[in-house]
Amino acid sequence: MPPKHPVVVVGGGQAGLSAAACLQRRGISPLVLEKHHIGYAWDQQRWDSFCLVTPNWQCRLPDFPYDGNDPQGFMVRDEIVAYVRRFADAIAADVQEGVSVERLRWCGGSYALTTSAGEIEADHVIVATGGYHKPKRHPQAERLPSSVIQLDARNYRNPDQLPAGPVLVVGSGQSGCQIAEDLFLAGRRVHLSVGSAPRSPRRYRGKDVVDWLDRMGYYAMPIDHHPDPRLVRGKTNHYLTGRDGGREIDLRHHAHQGMVLHGRLLSLAAETIAFADDLASNLDQADAVYRRIRDSIDTYIEREGIEAPQEPPYQPCWQPPTIADDRVNLIQEPLAAVIWCTGYAADFRWIDVPVFDGAGYPAHERGVTQSPGLYFIGLPWLQTWGSARFSGVADDAEHLAETIRLRLQLTDARHERLECTALLGS
Repeated sequence: MPPKHPVVVVGGGQAGLSAAACLQRRGISPLVLEKHHIGYAWDQQRWDSFCLVTPNWQCRLPDFPYDGNDPQGFMVRDEIVAYVRRFADAIAADVQEGVSVERLRWCGGSYALTTSAGEIEADHVIVATGGYHKPKRHPQAERLPSSVIQLDARNYRNPDQLPAGPVLVVGSGQSGCQIAEDLFLAGRRVHLSVGSAPRSPRRYRGKDVVDWLDRMGYYAMPIDHHPDPRLVRGKTNHYLTGRDGGREIDLRHHAHQGMVLHGRLLSLAAETIAFADDLASNLDQADAVYRRIRDSIDTYIEREGIEAPQEPPYQPCWQPPTIADDRVNLIQEPLAAVIWCTGYAADFRWIDVPVFDGAGYPAHERGVTQSPGLYFIGLPWLQTWGSARFSGVADDAEHLAETIRLRLQLTDARHERLECTALLGS
């Protein structure tokens, strides 16, 4: 018979470790299975200059808040890896690294997990693998000439990784803007295909915007308070950066300095890449969100009677020129590389349990599915904005751990009643 555990956690990132910590606090010892090693995604799927975009003080893992000396700063990649590993050491959970789960199925009253280390059974399973599994690319990406290196955002490391020549970054979410900026600051010629991603101020009226939004309760707002939860889960993150102590990313400013901005990517061929005529509207929409965030802070300051310095309204420093047919001619300007920053798709095909909607996304209520004993944690907007981040995953972990504790308690009570009934009957 395969070994059986009361709880198995699939994934040893901050979400899985948080779930393990909260379970252990309740006297439940889970088995954590990590496909790679602790901190792998931060260590191996981020570029060299990567840093958090939220201040360090928002790192609030269970009983393990940020423990450095720069709470208003932004941890860089290696510091993030070290923080997660210190957390793992502190909770001392039973973590098996290098073990992948290949299949999960319901099997007659418990869950059967087929792993690279053999079969395992569990009464409860927490899936903590996140929701960003398969990188997306334009469907015509294979039409680019073989001389053009193509990388997904998680495989980019630094400008020296790429051969000499211009680089096209596709996508203007956080990763796209930060990678484009990383290349641009290194002196590379950069083309950036700008989509509909919104942008945010970094500091406003004397504080980091994250500080204001935290005070305003934005990060604690549950998803069911939004008019369209599905739309919220699919939204692109606002772009800004924690680099150089934290600052805004204004693509208009970079264009003024020489970065080449384009609209949404339309088509690719061996000799040309074509872009939509929507750059101006995309920049305007990003600026509109930027202004709305500032306006909401203004309203909060006025309502609460807070004294805060005034700031002038934002004025764009650059407007895109009118281009009838925006293209990059690969004969005239051969690209060295294209970096795809166009998002990721979830891939839960290894879970053979009917808990998914028509799009392959887990159907759940704050991580609790309709299949008894199967849970998810670490998904974007599982419950709040912070559910997939250091700031809010602890609350979700507490909720799941308490749910599991109550269910295990109920199961134990049921077994005791059955044993008493059997004794009386004998």
